[in-house]
Amino acid sequence: MLQYLVRFAKRLLVLLPGLAIAYISIQNIYPTLDDWVPAVPAFLITYVLGAYVLIPALSRLIRIFHQPKHLPVYSITPDGYASDPVNIGIIGTKSELIQAMKHAGWQVADQHSLANVFKEVLSNILRVPYLTAPMSSLYLVGRKQDIGFEIQIGDKVGYRHHVRFWATTYDKDAPMTSPDNIHWFPRKFLKQHESDRLLWLGAASKDVGLAIIKHNAQLTHMIHPDTNAERDLIVEQLEIGGGKLAATLRIRKPYTLANRAWSGYLQTDGQLKVIELPRIEL
Repeated sequence: MLQYLVRFAKRLLVLLPGLAIAYISIQNIYPTLDDWVPAVPAFLITYVLGAYVLIPALSRLIRIFHQPKHLPVYSITPDGYASDPVNIGIIGTKSELIQAMKHAGWQVADQHSLANVFKEVLSNILRVPYLTAPMSSLYLVGRKQDIGFEIQIGDKVGYRHHVRFWATTYDKDAPMTSPDNIHWFPRKFLKQHESDRLLWLGAASKDVGLAIIKHNAQLTHMIHPDTNAERDLIVEQLEIGGGKLAATLRIRKPYTLANRAWSGYLQTDGQLKVIELPRIEL
């Protein structure tokens, strides 16, 4: 009962800033804009400012003062909400990772840019798949993903397998039996590690359409609840390509994670499966 009350209190604290910004938007921002432009553009501008600027900025500010000190069991959105579970690790250099994933049929996701975002919006309107569409940024220990891969599912827009990876180091002289062997480093050091065999921590999941985000009314992808199946798909593909299962780490007991999308939730067995790729001799 106490755990339920604590969780409810935390969710209420998350909701209150959103309600405050909604109130300010309705009472101040919209009336001001309505004096300058017609009602419809004023409403759209107010919505964009509230959902995509003010609420995320406030949530990021809160995250500055409240950061996890442990190996995260899930990634978070830019505004600090729980997202895809961390469920796979791949040992290899960046080039070995890219080659192995491409050999398994995955595409490297495009970087975010105005041109690529426009292409994605256009693909949704025209119902034409965008095979290398940019992914939204998710964060581990304050750093967005270093690289992402995806596979389009059929010709349905918004349906794809996808996985984000973050580069980490690990204790190569110790058996990988605990998450304590994994070490984070700032992104600025990533280039000097580019030729090293790193541990690429990943969060694999499956998009199955579009949904509305509960706390800010943004559009997002709906995630299939079974994240274990997505992890195991990659493990199987990489083993076929010559990779070997190096470790299975328990980073948390099985759990269900409420997704930020309306009616969305994610399930995971709490395991991190680590695949070691075959070396590429230069």
